[in-house]
Amino acid sequence: MKIPAFKNEALLTNALTHRSALNENNESADISNERLEFLGDAVLELITTEFLYNKFPNKPEGILTAYRSALVKTTTLAKVATKLGLGEALYMSKGEEATGGRTNEGLLADTMEAVIGALYLDQGLQNVSEFLHTELFTEIDLILKNKLYKDPKSHLQEVVQALGHETPEYQVITEKGPDHDKEFTIQVIVDGKKVATGIGTSKQRAQQDAAQKALEKYPDMTE
Repeated sequence: MKIPAFKNEALLTNALTHRSALNENNESADISNERLEFLGDAVLELITTEFLYNKFPNKPEGILTAYRSALVKTTTLAKVATKLGLGEALYMSKGEEATGGRTNEGLLADTMEAVIGALYLDQGLQNVSEFLHTELFTEIDLILKNKLYKDPKSHLQEVVQALGHETPEYQVITEKGPDHDKEFTIQVIVDGKKVATGIGTSKQRAQQDAAQKALEKYPDMTE
């Protein structure tokens, strides 16, 4: 796992504890990472906002907001969490693991936020900022190059219509989990053909995920 060494190891353990682990009487799991996730989300937004404000002094608020959304969205955070090895380090139930919990983008993104929250409590804002500059903010170049800051659904519609296709349609494939922890699988269809499948904790997020993956099928039209 490629994250800074913690002074308080209990904070790191807490950040890596999915609530499902509490159901198996895991001795290392006393409380889930949800409170740290809540804190980390706020810390992440503040530091990301400051980074973008300084990096792009001439960009208006609307563009900076779009850049920030692209940097802190589920897919970006999950990508970084995977690179850091957080999935393999998670404490979770055997059932959660069996259903792909260690590679679940939503779960990985939540864990990333929890680690940020734990690091903030352990080492302060400056060290979190250095960590994010090294591990997350390097994604901004790819985001700008591929215009990933654009709303994926709107962008996909522009792309397929420019190619002479019909407006994309979104179809729910599966919906599972309790109301407080839903997971939706949605496929995007163009001209009657399935183009890509997305997963998210809401229908909107799953649609956006599907649209983003569909855009990767049209590389020549995403510039």
